[in-house]
Amino acid sequence: MSFDIGAHGFEAWFRGQRGLAETLGEWAFYAAAVLIVLALVKAFPYHLFRKTHKLLAVVFLPLAWHSFILMEFDYWAAPIGWLTQIAVVAGSVAAVLLLVGWPGKVRKVPGEVVSVTRYPDLKVFEFLVRVTQGWSGHNPGQFAFITSDAAEGPHPYTIALDWNPETRCLKFVVKELGDHTRRASRRICEGMPVMLEGPYGGFDFEDDCRTQIWVGAGIGITPFIARMGRLAGRPDNRTVYLFHPTADVSEEALAKLRADAEAAGVNLIIRRSRTEGRLTPEEIRDSVPDWQNASLWYCGPVGLANTLFNQFRKWGMPARRMHREFFDMR
Repeated sequence: MSFDIGAHGFEAWFRGQRGLAETLGEWAFYAAAVLIVLALVKAFPYHLFRKTHKLLAVVFLPLAWHSFILMEFDYWAAPIGWLTQIAVVAGSVAAVLLLVGWPGKVRKVPGEVVSVTRYPDLKVFEFLVRVTQGWSGHNPGQFAFITSDAAEGPHPYTIALDWNPETRCLKFVVKELGDHTRRASRRICEGMPVMLEGPYGGFDFEDDCRTQIWVGAGIGITPFIARMGRLAGRPDNRTVYLFHPTADVSEEALAKLRADAEAAGVNLIIRRSRTEGRLTPEEIRDSVPDWQNASLWYCGPVGLANTLFNQFRKWGMPARRMHREFFDMR
């Protein structure tokens, strides 16, 4: 009898919270919709995007409370209730940890910019960062968040150099595509202290295919530069074809790329898009004799990615053999 009284009392308390949960959930939903729209607007400045994007964790908490309270009490003993409770608790813990900055704190290490190289023709700059402690290494294809200005906050960059514990240097190649990268190009200089967080990402080139097709479009070439550095020191038995379509051309940068490809034993195909036209899926297919058994690794603009993946999917390449580094310009 006492259990029944306790259970009914608990249910009555939940029912008493419904009004507050409905109000909080409604306003949290509107706030989340606005924040998602702002995240999709590329013209929205990065330093503001970073702050508003973090507010999504704040908005999640009342939405979780809304879902928890408004669930039918009878569902608590059913699988749907268990799943809802797990999702609410796990999401709330993750949101709180994000708000207190826990993920970044455990992976942050100090660094110093030791060199900066600029390629005006490409609107690209390259900088080398030396880390003295805390960085345990990374794999080619991974990225790190770098803070060069506390007010601006961290920004993700692909690491364009394989890890060498003797030099302890990380290279980043950045194109001036948005408000943040344009300011960074003017601000970053030799001797500047920076904070790194990472490494992150699973674009690791690991599969069971003897032939790999790489497509690094524009600044999307960066993870492939790092991988070629790894292959130069530790070659494997794969045959690799690297396609690099680029609208802007710097002979100095292309010479470095050719040297990296030669040292790694990679077949490099450069496409100057402005004068030679766009790279097509058919040209890639026709350039790779064993393309049916190859894997496809892509990093670059979204439009070309969709074209390539849709076409190779039509030609029968399994989805598990198509890999894409997801990024967009801001």
